[in-house]
Amino acid sequence: MAFVLDASIAAAWFLPDEQHDAADRLMSDLSTTVGLVPTLFWFETRNLFLMAERRGRLRSGEALLLMTQLRRLSLEDAGSGGDSSILALASRYGLTGYDASYVALAKTQNLPLATADRKMADAARSEGITILGPLERRES
Repeated sequence: MAFVLDASIAAAWFLPDEQHDAADRLMSDLSTTVGLVPTLFWFETRNLFLMAERRGRLRSGEALLLMTQLRRLSLEDAGSGGDSSILALASRYGLTGYDASYVALAKTQNLPLATADRKMADAARSEGITILGPLERRES
């Protein structure tokens, strides 16, 4: 099943100090399904890797290498989204416009959202969206 992916999951995939088994399972899932991302995702991940490189969390040149690896995954750019739904979600849940973009995409496409961001996950759950990844709730 396809899912919407946010940049926090990409961080868990590629930054050694943010790794998580649940995020790794999502990367494995991309061998049989597609991950949808808003256009914003590419800007966020570039910046995330660049800042990690500047802060010494990655070696010089690794940001570009990681972006190359990320682009090889089964990720589909779903565009920038609709202004009214993104702004409404951001206002309703106190999200940034960036985070609301992921929630809006998951809601519009009726897909689960893979995130490690608690505030985004809480907003998505309030909208009836299933959460995948480190914050996923498992039935006991």
